[in-house]
Amino acid sequence: MSLADWLSHLEQGPRGGIALGLDRVRVLASRLGIGFECPVILVGGTNGKGSTCAMLESILTQAGYRTALYTSPHLLRFNERLRIGQQAIDDARLLTSFEAVEAARGDEALTFFEFTSLAIFYTVMKAKPDVFIAEVGLGGRLDAVNILDPDCSIVTAIDIDHAEWLGSTREQIAWEKAHIYRPGRPAICSDPAPPQSLIDHAEQIAADLYLIGRDFNYAGDRQQWSCAIRGRRRPSLAYPALRGANQLLNASGVLAALDALRMRLPVPAHAIRQGFALVDLAGRFQVLPGQPSVILDVAHNPHAVAHLAANLDQMGFFPETYGVIGMLADKDVEASIRAISSRIQHWMLCTLPGPRGLQADQLEKTLLKSQSLAVDALGQKASVHCFESPRKALAASRVRAQDNDRIVVFGSFLTVADVLAEQGEV
Repeated sequence: MSLADWLSHLEQGPRGGIALGLDRVRVLASRLGIGFECPVILVGGTNGKGSTCAMLESILTQAGYRTALYTSPHLLRFNERLRIGQQAIDDARLLTSFEAVEAARGDEALTFFEFTSLAIFYTVMKAKPDVFIAEVGLGGRLDAVNILDPDCSIVTAIDIDHAEWLGSTREQIAWEKAHIYRPGRPAICSDPAPPQSLIDHAEQIAADLYLIGRDFNYAGDRQQWSCAIRGRRRPSLAYPALRGANQLLNASGVLAALDALRMRLPVPAHAIRQGFALVDLAGRFQVLPGQPSVILDVAHNPHAVAHLAANLDQMGFFPETYGVIGMLADKDVEASIRAISSRIQHWMLCTLPGPRGLQADQLEKTLLKSQSLAVDALGQKASVHCFESPRKALAASRVRAQDNDRIVVFGSFLTVADVLAEQGEV
C-alpha cells in the first residue's frame, strides 16, 4: 500500500480516534524492540510545545547534532510529523515501519495515533540520531508518547483544553502532564504560574524540578535578552525568530533543558545564537508576505488565542482587522472568541471538515448570542459573514480589505492548513 492508503486504512480502524492508555503501546514496543541509545527529550503542555520543540531542534542542529523530532498534528503532509536532520521523513522509510508495526501487532487493535507513533519510534530507532525530541500528543500520563524513557522532560504553558479527557481545571490537567517527568531526572516547567499538582507530583517522584522564577529566569531589552539558570548565566542572546511575546518563556525552558543536559549534550554559545536566529515554525504567528498583512496562527483554545490577541496588539495600528476563524466542536469556542473579539471588525466564519468540524453558522450563533462578542474595542458592531472553507473566507477578506488592513487566520490546525495548502506552502 502507499502511504495514503495506509493512513486511510488506519483512520477507519476499529478503535476510533482516542483511547488513552499505555498498555497496548508498551506491549507492541517490546515486540518491536524499540529503544534508544541517544538522549530523549519529551515536551508536553497545552500551548508552546511546537515552538519549544522547534527551538530545541534548531539549536541542537547548530551544535552539530543529528536530531530526530516527532510532533503532531501535521499541517499538510503526514511526513511533517517526523523530521530527521531537519528534513521530513520520506514515504519509503515510513512504509517499512508501518509494515513492521502491522506484523508485530497481531490481533491487537490500535488507534491511529498509537499505530503511527509506534511506526515513528521504530523509524527513529533505525535512524540512530544523536538526540530524539518528542512532543506529547494529548495530556501526558496516558499518551502513547509517554512510553518513552526521557532523559529530560519539559512542560510548557498549562491551560484548559481537551477537558473531557484531562479534566476541567488547571490542577487536574497539570497532574496529567506532570507524568511525563521521571524520578531523578531534569523536569522543566516553563509555565510562570505552575499548578501545585505539578509541583507535588514532581516532588513525590523526586524529579529534578526546574521552575521558571525559581530555578531559571530571563530579562531583556529591545536589543537582546539573557537567561539565568541555577547560578549560570546566558547573556547577550538574540531574540528567537519566532514571533510573539510568549516565546521568551518557551526559549527559557529550552535553555533550562539544555543546561540540565549539558554533560551529555554540550551546546556552545554560538549554536544557541544561531539556533534562535534560524528557528522556523509554520502557523505560529506566521506573517505572509504582501499586503494586506495576513497572520496565520493555529491558536485553538482561550489561552492560545489570548496570546495571539496580545501579539496582534504589538503589531502597531491597522484600521481594520478581518478574523478568519474555523474551530472544532470540542473546543471552548465562546471563550476563544471572547479573548480576541475586541480586536476584530469583520468576522469571516468558515466551516471545517470532518465530524469534529463546526459549521460556519454554528460559529455565527455563538458569536451573536452574546452582544459583547460582536462589538469591537470602539463599541462598533462587527460585520459577520459565513463561508464554506477557510480559503474562501481568506479570499473574500482579501477582496474587502485595504492594503493597510490586516487579516488574521486562526482557530485550528485545519484552518491554517487549508490556507497554506492553497498557498502551496508547508
